[in-house]
Amino acid sequence: MTRIRFVLPALVVALAALLALPAQGAPPNVVLIISDDQGWTDYGFMGHEEIKTPHLDELANRSLVFKRGYVTSPLCRPSLASMVTGLYPYQHGVTGNDVDGRNQRAQLDVPLRQAFHEHPSLVKRLVARGYLAHQSGKWWEGSYRAGGFTHGMTHGDPRRGGRHGDAGLAIGRNRLQPVTNFIDEAVEQGKPFFIWYAPFLPHTPHNPPERWLKKYEQAGRRADVAKYYAMCQWFDETCGQLLDHLEQKELTDETIVVYICDNGWAARSTNADDPHQKQWGGYALRSKGSPFEMGIRTPIMISWPGQIEPGSADDLAQSIDLFPTLARACGIDPPADLPGIDLLNAEARKKRRTIFGSMHSIHNMTVGDPDDTLQYQWCIDGDWKLLVRHHGKDTTNYVNVHRWDREPIRLYDLASDPHERHNVAQQHEEVVARLRKKLSDWHAPTKSKDNSSEDQTAD
Repeated sequence: MTRIRFVLPALVVALAALLALPAQGAPPNVVLIISDDQGWTDYGFMGHEEIKTPHLDELANRSLVFKRGYVTSPLCRPSLASMVTGLYPYQHGVTGNDVDGRNQRAQLDVPLRQAFHEHPSLVKRLVARGYLAHQSGKWWEGSYRAGGFTHGMTHGDPRRGGRHGDAGLAIGRNRLQPVTNFIDEAVEQGKPFFIWYAPFLPHTPHNPPERWLKKYEQAGRRADVAKYYAMCQWFDETCGQLLDHLEQKELTDETIVVYICDNGWAARSTNADDPHQKQWGGYALRSKGSPFEMGIRTPIMISWPGQIEPGSADDLAQSIDLFPTLARACGIDPPADLPGIDLLNAEARKKRRTIFGSMHSIHNMTVGDPDDTLQYQWCIDGDWKLLVRHHGKDTTNYVNVHRWDREPIRLYDLASDPHERHNVAQQHEEVVARLRKKLSDWHAPTKSKDNSSEDQTAD
């Protein structure tokens, strides 16, 4: 009996000590911040001399930053679909924004979305692991529930105007409370959480608060440029509000924060000297909807204090890497056949040499035949970038975003020509041949036909 009396107090003390320790191996929270229509140069930490992004700059200071990051498509819907699935557009089938940009949009989209949701997704894997998941902002694939989120804002009902985010598009522009309330709820339940924060910023309409617009208006600066600059800082402000809430809840060290942009953008007036711009009244050509750097390049950064060493990596990174990277960081095995890599694995980054992508028609897709609307394939190999022009079916006025380009092959040396002003394909035929072979090995289109006739402008 004497021996038992001594052992029991010792066990109680030991148990109390164990309970006082922080949870070992507890999965981190994940916050994915996705800006909408922002050029890769347009941040303070990327060296822009005018646009101020102090909150993203601070995040960059505590992140592993990939300044040579890319998306798989220069358009929001296929780009976002690749982030969720870790697949290229030709694999997940979402290559544009609509099956038909003119008629029966909602009905025609149903089979496409149904097929899309058959693919594994990062969201569903995290929820299966016990995460609560919240969707806000841009989301094309039906309701947040259809996407596997436990909480969210987008209803996806076409009868109520659901298409690409609907009620979710209010986030950031109007308020951040749905996201901060979700964080509070997850904390109360003691569960890890995932946040999809994809505000409609700095996307048009460019209607920034007066305080930001006044900051950027100045003599000699075009109005569209000033408004866009102001929108970039407005977006940055909302990121600060989100990050501040994590700090207030003492969650910063327990949370992975990832930043990426869905696709690039540039103000129309910045391309005023281009004679082809007259055919297109929207944003600048060679930006959104194009495979040039201002359409597909984005900084990608990953922050996890105490776990990821901050710094800048010269390695190529891509949006398809988010699924395997975050899954492994959260203790989940991603699907074995995903084409992306774990960006936190330095050896995997070192081995990667080439990344790939495509651009398809913007507002029409052919369900079951993604190559039918193919406009470009591209790859980046070291400092070389190859663009191969295709002429897939395009049934809307958005054909003017790319119809001007009749060059079958473009090759750029991004080290000396990051803004792609000099096509050097004829001077480096051996490089072109080598990279074309790589593109073909990656994905050979099922058909190659020229549908780019001058009469495809109906909409």
